[in-house]
Amino acid sequence: MASHKEKARELFKSGYNCSQAVFGAFCEEFGLDFETAMKVSSGFGGGMGRMREVCGAVTGMFMAAGLALGYSDNSDPKQKGEIYKKIQDLAKKFKEENGSIICRELLEGIESSTSPEPSLRNESYYKKRPCVELVENAAEIFEKYLYENLEVTKENLGEL
Repeated sequence: MASHKEKARELFKSGYNCSQAVFGAFCEEFGLDFETAMKVSSGFGGGMGRMREVCGAVTGMFMAAGLALGYSDNSDPKQKGEIYKKIQDLAKKFKEENGSIICRELLEGIESSTSPEPSLRNESYYKKRPCVELVENAAEIFEKYLYENLEVTKENLGEL
């Protein structure tokens, strides 16, 4: 079985956006079908609809965390604080490893448009942008977070 990092990379290289790639690498293990996951995460690529805000790989990681670790019962405010803490921990780790969670900062020095038209995916695109590595890193950070903080193993990953 491919690691989440490898799966995220494959999804991104096949044309899915950064958010879809990371979220898609985890969705089925936590009970969400792939097609729905791709639709839900489709608008978050390019830093939220190519506005270059929060990196889509980070957003995909946050969505995976919500799916795996989030709450649905709003009667306990403690649960809200718990998921916010987990999201902040994940964001901190990504920022430590990559310098920022903001798309335009991660792409600094690289021509990157905020036009709604997606960039053509070709060899040049992949050579000049760090997006493949960022997608891999976000998936790896979340996978490690699960293993290190939640007593998750490869065998029980989908049983959270």
